[in-house]
Amino acid sequence: MHLSGAHDPQERHEGERFTVAAEVLGLLADRTRLALLERLAAGEADVTTLTEACGVARPSVSQHLARLRLAGLVITRKEGRRVIYALRHGHLKRLVDEALGVADHQLGNLPPHD
Repeated sequence: MHLSGAHDPQERHEGERFTVAAEVLGLLADRTRLALLERLAAGEADVTTLTEACGVARPSVSQHLARLRLAGLVITRKEGRRVIYALRHGHLKRLVDEALGVADHQLGNLPPHD
């Protein structure tokens, strides 16, 4: 008999789930990465396009993209010598859209609704 559910596989899975979710939200908690993900939500792009869209220096964009790729949030493919980036899945697009929607509400850009 276990006094704590810590050894319960379902509870361990929930703990891992919250850990991964917190890591994803942590990656979104950066202005540049959020801007990159918003642009990628509109479709694939290379580093030059992403640099122009975000207004951040190319080396910084490359570093942020590397973090997002290592975290498994974006995928890459080669097109000649260019590397093309894309969101790994639609869940991330919805998450970015929701985060920006909350920001719009906070800033008074949209009427509140429940």
